[in-house]
Amino acid sequence: MSERFDQVVEIMSRLRGEGGCPWDRKQTRESLKPYLIEEAYEVLETIEAQDDPRLKEELGDVLLQILFHAEIGREHNTFTIEDVLETLADKLIRRHPHVFGEKANAPSVVKTAEEVVHRWEEIKRQGKADQSGNGDAGSALDGVPKALPALLRAYQLQVRAARIGFDWPHDETGYAQVVNKVHEELREVEEARADVAQDATEAARRRLQDEVGDILFALVNLARVVKVNPEEALRGSANRFAARFTHMEQAAKSRGRSLSDMTLAEMDRLWDEAKTAEGNKAQP
Repeated sequence: MSERFDQVVEIMSRLRGEGGCPWDRKQTRESLKPYLIEEAYEVLETIEAQDDPRLKEELGDVLLQILFHAEIGREHNTFTIEDVLETLADKLIRRHPHVFGEKANAPSVVKTAEEVVHRWEEIKRQGKADQSGNGDAGSALDGVPKALPALLRAYQLQVRAARIGFDWPHDETGYAQVVNKVHEELREVEEARADVAQDATEAARRRLQDEVGDILFALVNLARVVKVNPEEALRGSANRFAARFTHMEQAAKSRGRSLSDMTLAEMDRLWDEAKTAEGNKAQP
């Protein structure tokens, strides 16, 4: 490891050691969980903002979380940061036989990103089968964390299923089937909503919730089929909504008013102004 990396590892060891920082010494794997998620999302924010100076800082914060968990592992004699790096290096080499293997230059070597992903899945499943001792590779859906945001988890589950052939046809027919599925799920939401309106039992409410979940799942499928990441698409829409709404608030304030005092028609006009202003900013 480089001298700088060794220095950072030593700093973390000192922070956790006797005479170190009380806050750092108090942290556990469980207490650190929210920080890892938070730092990951801050990295996403800086990437979307194309802010390289901040990205450098935020990547360092993610690395800090890795060092934290590695130091806790060292304290409990389970693993060290060197073990983490060794495991990563082994995995990268094992999953890229087309780069590091003896047959890297053979004609049959994978040439496209899609072929690489397919090969990864084969290698991962073979590795699981070898580890199980009985040849059982487990489910193709293994490895999709349950703690992922629901939209992203739905997307990843669909991606994993599609990799083994459980997917819509990859043509206009398949696209039409996906769109029809969205419409079908919307009709079922309307039916469930009507049932709740007639008799708001717990079972009826549960069915409505299930149907809303199904239409969201179908929309994730639609996004995947048109090669759009639904998590990124929805985050973009949320960001645009927040920017436009803030513009509305500022516009109302400049008129000596607040949004809560306005009619819906007045707010709609401010919304249109915000969209126009956003479009003007996007012009070169």
